[in-house]
Amino acid sequence: MGRSKELQLLIERSNRLGSDKRNTNFAGGNTSAKGQAHDPVTGGFAEVLWVKGSGGDLGTLTYDGLAVLRMDRIRSLADNYLGEELEDFMVDGFDYCLHGRGGAAPSIDTAMHGLVEAAHVDHLHPDSGIAFATAADGPALTKACFGDRVAWVDWRRPGFQLGLDIAAIKEANPQAIGCILGGHGITAWGQTSEECEANSLAIIRGCEAYIAEHGAPEPFGARVASREPLAAAERRSRAAALAPVIRGLASTDRRQVGHFTDEAVVLDFLASERLADLAALGTSCPDHFLRTKVRPLVLDTDADAPLEEVIARLKERHEAYRESYKDYYERYASADSPAMRGADPAIVLVPGVGMFSFGPDKKTARVAGEFYVNAINVMRGAEAISTYRPIDESEKFRIEYWDLEEAKLKRQPAPKPLAGRVAFVTGAAGGIGKATARRLAAEGACVVIADLDQAKAAAAAADIGGTDTAVGVAVDVTDEHAVAAALQAAALAFGGVDLVVNNAGLSLSKPLVETTAADWDLQHDVMAKGSFLVSREAAKIMIAQRVGGDIVYIASKNAVFAGPKNIAYSAAKADQAHQVRLLAAELGEWGIRVNGVNPDGVVRGSGIFAGGWGAERAAVYGVDESELGKYYAGRTLLKKEVLPSSVADAVYALVGPDLGLTTGVHLPVDSGNPQGFLR
Repeated sequence: MGRSKELQLLIERSNRLGSDKRNTNFAGGNTSAKGQAHDPVTGGFAEVLWVKGSGGDLGTLTYDGLAVLRMDRIRSLADNYLGEELEDFMVDGFDYCLHGRGGAAPSIDTAMHGLVEAAHVDHLHPDSGIAFATAADGPALTKACFGDRVAWVDWRRPGFQLGLDIAAIKEANPQAIGCILGGHGITAWGQTSEECEANSLAIIRGCEAYIAEHGAPEPFGARVASREPLAAAERRSRAAALAPVIRGLASTDRRQVGHFTDEAVVLDFLASERLADLAALGTSCPDHFLRTKVRPLVLDTDADAPLEEVIARLKERHEAYRESYKDYYERYASADSPAMRGADPAIVLVPGVGMFSFGPDKKTARVAGEFYVNAINVMRGAEAISTYRPIDESEKFRIEYWDLEEAKLKRQPAPKPLAGRVAFVTGAAGGIGKATARRLAAEGACVVIADLDQAKAAAAAADIGGTDTAVGVAVDVTDEHAVAAALQAAALAFGGVDLVVNNAGLSLSKPLVETTAADWDLQHDVMAKGSFLVSREAAKIMIAQRVGGDIVYIASKNAVFAGPKNIAYSAAKADQAHQVRLLAAELGEWGIRVNGVNPDGVVRGSGIFAGGWGAERAAVYGVDESELGKYYAGRTLLKKEVLPSSVADAVYALVGPDLGLTTGVHLPVDSGNPQGFLR
């Protein structure tokens, strides 16, 4: 099917509108165009609708993100519409309207685009437009701002009937360029793509200008001194301390990843007089509350209250939140309602510190926070020109537990084995560490790449994925303050830490009489002391989270084998090996498992071997350095070379779903080396 000019203009318009957060939120709204497409069955052309599909994002929309439907069949759907009580069944009808194969699944808003008699239609969720849509006197404000150029549509749940309503308004008001949808957003139209975009922007900017000109200067009331933001460094430090606690609470029903935001718009709202009563009203736009839940958890302590007091109060507020959410569910649920999906908050507001948002993965957690920022902007705008009045709580429940929403959730792919877990891997800019980080990320984990070199750590993280998957932090594992700071960075990035891989290491191969005290100290500081420091700081986070965890030591065959000219390295590895047993015995009560991997002969891709260790060991064994990997493989039972990915596979085996009752063990990864057999 060829791509028409109208289709190209639609993609360009969508990307422009979606790239500006003033116009719509992430994955919010839809755009569409009607045009002619080749019909390979008849050899002629058919009138089709191109519309952004379910779940896509306008800012990054591509051709594959569009649903393509035949207009004659959409109109036939309208002719056979059986009424609002049965409108959910109309969604299945869209599947029978598709033109060709491929493309995205049609969204619930498809009717709005197909039934409105205009070549181009935009449906967007701008903060300014939703401010009008949630204002108590929204119809009058719309009239005052736009006259008869923009119509008002009373709240109606998205669906086929809403599409019919807007189509009727468009037909009855030929002078109108669009409408404001009560409690929801805006819709605009045009006969050309340029006209449609101009009309959308006219509504959005018109709302912005009206709020700026007529709005009250302090819509959230006076500022509360006891909730003013802490200084930046103190704020981030407290956020890092609270993040694991809050994440653990938010993971009571199912494990969550966290995101932290302390941008000015959030801190201003948290310091305002109206915080409690406005937050209690919840969000309004369906895209907002589906991601933020019906309302946030708001902490009611002073910004500088003692940390212990804040944590104790958080636990009390969390318990109350869960009870309140259960009451909300039971108040509106019917016998046919889907089961409650969990009573934990998605948004937690801590005055003076910032906002913590949660989701099953980092992207979902981040987007939930972005949506609540949208909601704050909406509340500010509505309160500036009127009174914020979101849709009724019962309507929110109808959408949150809508059969169509439940069906959408069930269509999502099953989560990967490590989804929702946060891994912290030391020495991860290359070699075994990077291979391990890459494998853990591939299995669904968020990964913190910790390395001595910040630039290399950041590059390795970028190579593995975007910041929703991996971030790089600098850490000198011999420095306890640097270790604590790196793990605090992990807590701020993802909410906490569940899985630690102690991989940082180095080696100097020397005979006993040539080994200096500095050689000894360096290797023990990095591997023995460094692993201890990382495990200690990580254990503090894991204990605060109360959801268990894993610590894995990358030790060595040399931890159990007495080889020549290697005393400092081998003794440090033996220290690590015993730390595994000691920590397994101590941390088991918290559900934290501690295990080790004993590799041998990992030459290819190894930073240690490339740094001189390979040449030293080759000299010990009397072979050329280029043949060292082959030499190591030749002395094994399986006669195969061990690679960094081999060690990564072993780490995953220990932390994955199949060995959940294994702790305190060492797993050899040496292709079968009898010298390394555990005795």
